[in-house]
Amino acid sequence: MVKIAVCGAAGRMGQRIIVAAKEAGCTVSGALERPGHELVGQDAGLIAGCGVLGVNISDDLNAVVAGCDVLIDFTTPKVSLKNLEVCALKKKSIVIGSTGFTPEERALAAELAKEIPAVLAPNMSVGVNVCFKILKDVAKTLGDDFDVEIVELHHNKKKDAPSGTAVRMGEVVAEALGRDYNQVANYHREGICGERTKEEIGMQTVRGGDIVGEHTVYFIGMGERIEISHRAMTRDMFSRGSVRAAQWVVGKAPGLYDMQDVLGLK
Repeated sequence: MVKIAVCGAAGRMGQRIIVAAKEAGCTVSGALERPGHELVGQDAGLIAGCGVLGVNISDDLNAVVAGCDVLIDFTTPKVSLKNLEVCALKKKSIVIGSTGFTPEERALAAELAKEIPAVLAPNMSVGVNVCFKILKDVAKTLGDDFDVEIVELHHNKKKDAPSGTAVRMGEVVAEALGRDYNQVANYHREGICGERTKEEIGMQTVRGGDIVGEHTVYFIGMGERIEISHRAMTRDMFSRGSVRAAQWVVGKAPGLYDMQDVLGLK
């Protein structure tokens, strides 16, 4: 059985990943939290609500990584890169679901992943990754005759905007249309901003309440509109996807993979 360690084990995502790993028949070999966290020393299974696991939450990154086959990390880019560096040194795989990576941080992740197999994806949902595939095909078919707008909604605690999933959707569409996403993305319209350009991809962000995550890509033509939407009702889709990625990545060749690789959609 694959031995999985979970970073941020006391958080909402960490707890759901622990439950998903147990349900998938994997071994939860380690549970990591930041130094000083009030739940360090507590049984990770009891905290997650899935019964005693015999694995206490630890603040020792090196020890947790040493005892696993793969580390699952849903934290922040800065923390994820540190964890990736430790995994690379110890030759352990890693699955990263953190969002908000800058191009420079992503490049550093790719460099570190030359030593180990690593999955980095802004969204671990199987459904969202199928949407990526659909968006690519639709954009290629429609071409430049349809305007593209993206709207994403998340809970009021989310720290980054737009979401990593929305950005990836924009990148997929831009690539399919032969555009540079960083050049055509339009995050803000206010006042007399002029007519919409043909090439731009609009990106709008909504934050409020407890919305887990909703994304809609609009392809808007003259007299017709196509909407491709994905709505997340719980975080379990992300946790199950990350465990699926963890089972897949162990034993793979070193390199930086994404969920499209995991699901065989490339």
